[in-house]
Amino acid sequence: MADYKEVGYNRKANFDYEILEKFEAGVVLRGSEVKSLRTHKVNMTDSYAGLSKNNEVFIYQMHIPEYSLANRMNHEPKRSRKLLLRKKQIQKLIGQLKKGGYTLVPISIYFNEKGFVKLSIGLGKGKKNVDKRQTIKEREWNREKSRILKSRNQ
Repeated sequence: MADYKEVGYNRKANFDYEILEKFEAGVVLRGSEVKSLRTHKVNMTDSYAGLSKNNEVFIYQMHIPEYSLANRMNHEPKRSRKLLLRKKQIQKLIGQLKKGGYTLVPISIYFNEKGFVKLSIGLGKGKKNVDKRQTIKEREWNREKSRILKSRNQ
């Protein structure tokens, strides 16, 4: 992921889940979906990834709005989209998901250096409320620390 252009980011992913491992997956899209993504229009807040019966990985509830210039050839905004992963990666995900307690969380969607749409998904374990409070404390302390350092430097 050296040179890429980020389109969307799931802000709740790192807050609600502890991401243990990240994967880069291609996404099967229609032309109008790609054009809509190029205008930076995507909502990943309620989206999630999962396995199908045929051991394929899909992303559900990712909202890519209709492209206004596509008229009748448009797409359904919240349709399920297939993710393209290597067979070994899929087998690894199946093993982890069957253990229990793990979920596939979409983290960000971007265009790579070749212009292909890629989705960063993470294998995550849900955080408890105590962990979420700790995350909030750390974030607020980092903000306060940067304010203090900024005021001392001036």
